[in-house]
Amino acid sequence: MRTEIRFLLAVVLMIGVLVITNIAFPPLPPEEPPTPELIEPELPVHTPDPERLEPPTDPIPPLDVAIPDEVERDPLAVLSRDTVPAVATELERVPETVLVEGPLYRFTFSPMGARLVSARLLRFESFTLEGAVELVYPDGPGALGSRFLVGRDTLDLRDLRFEVEPEGGLRLVEGDGEQSLTFTYQHPTHPFTYVVEYTFSPDDYVVGVSGRVRGIDAQLAFVDLGTGIPFNEPQERDEARAAAYVVNHLRQGIRSQPLNRVAEVRLEEGPFRWVAFKSKYFVKVMLAGKVEEDQAHFGGALVRDLPQEHQAHLSVSHAIPSDGSFGYRLFMGPQEFARLANVGEDLQNVNPYGWRFFRPIVRPFVGVIMTLLVFLHENLRLGYGWVLMLFGVMLRVVLYPLNQKAMRAQMRNMAVQPLLQEIQTKYKDNPEKLQKEMMKLYKEHGFNPVAGCLPMLLPWPILIALFFVFQNTIVLRGVPFLWLPDLSAPDPYYILPVFLGVSMFLLQWVTMRSMPQSNPQMKMMMYILPVMMVFIFFSLASGLNLYYATANVATLPQQMLIARERKRVQAQASLTASK
Repeated sequence: MRTEIRFLLAVVLMIGVLVITNIAFPPLPPEEPPTPELIEPELPVHTPDPERLEPPTDPIPPLDVAIPDEVERDPLAVLSRDTVPAVATELERVPETVLVEGPLYRFTFSPMGARLVSARLLRFESFTLEGAVELVYPDGPGALGSRFLVGRDTLDLRDLRFEVEPEGGLRLVEGDGEQSLTFTYQHPTHPFTYVVEYTFSPDDYVVGVSGRVRGIDAQLAFVDLGTGIPFNEPQERDEARAAAYVVNHLRQGIRSQPLNRVAEVRLEEGPFRWVAFKSKYFVKVMLAGKVEEDQAHFGGALVRDLPQEHQAHLSVSHAIPSDGSFGYRLFMGPQEFARLANVGEDLQNVNPYGWRFFRPIVRPFVGVIMTLLVFLHENLRLGYGWVLMLFGVMLRVVLYPLNQKAMRAQMRNMAVQPLLQEIQTKYKDNPEKLQKEMMKLYKEHGFNPVAGCLPMLLPWPILIALFFVFQNTIVLRGVPFLWLPDLSAPDPYYILPVFLGVSMFLLQWVTMRSMPQSNPQMKMMMYILPVMMVFIFFSLASGLNLYYATANVATLPQQMLIARERKRVQAQASLTASK
């Protein structure tokens, strides 16, 4: 069972217990949680035949253009039908690499095809690979290789050697200005020139890309985004579930497709504001540049399934203006909400919180909770583990008046129950009279079936929001606390889930002891629910377990005080009745 479904089941069960406690009806079976909605991108109706070549007739030409046999030896033979030995000689050389290193990242380029062959994020440790987080598969074809559509031919530059300036790469120093790395390909016999320039900032993960094409009449360029993002987290199941490509369509909005559901060749028809690969915590994005001031977008994307699991090859197309110049941006970095929001184009929703139907509710809570957690962490200089415990205690202190109000509502409802049963027995054969008498009773005694449980439901949106915070928020990734190596990962020793189950049992036991009458349903749930919660929470983030267990412990003294007051009121009521 998926983690999200199990968590939703837990929430439904716990809310059900609250409602049953106050209304004193048998529990309803929890509904099957809805499966997160997945919007399948539409396939273009003009899928090209890969075995033959058709001239483009659509404003967005076909993305997969076959290379004729006579030009396969040299992709640029379309410009010069003679064999070009100089190109073959270059292909045989072993390429060196060019390094761009700064405070945030270390990018490695190959002059063969001007391809990005490694992208390391230096401030984040990889838990599966040696060293920092890697965004490019080491044994794959790399990213940012280019092809051009010229008439009915495809010019593939991914295996041709480029000149690099500066040859020694770049060393970025924090606080310095931007620096550029330029790759140039000049055909040896034809006036074809391709130049691509990458502009790096030492303080930002955004890379500016500009280029120009001379000597050919290219309609489209195809740029490879790579084959996905390598797994960097110890929980392979979570990484596999998060691995996807995402597109932001100009009119249809953001759509995501898991890589394990890509079959054969998939065509995504634009226009797109951006196209991305994402993992659980990291993202690799191409953002459209100002091809035209009033219409910045990519034309489409071609996705090919690969034999390797959880990988797919993704190429993005963009138009080449008449002057041959183009530009776009890259973002290769962590999914930090504020940083993605600063990039613009709704990029912060590349990996949105929660299921689609739940996002309008969860989003505000996530924003408030993250702001508060970061504030406590930075201003009190506490680790996030202590911050979560403090947050759990603070929440219960703030909600104590509401819990008191709920308890008093429960006692009013319980006092009315004998009268309610008497009316139901007396008028069981007269539904109209029964309804009228029940409404009269409710009005006289201030009976409200849900008044006792509504205040108790307030913590649940926070718990749900925290669940998605730990599922997506990189600020808690790899943060240790006491015996816990990572607050965003499950407790390796299952101490917290067991403690959580014990605390839930104690809370229900204290409540049961203060009840004037034994409720069989409540008694059954007192034993079953803690066991189910241990089973559900053992695979959830240890930080979520820590918060919820702390909140339960903080609730115990409150629950004891409430139970004592309930008994006192019941004793006074019994004394009054006996007189």
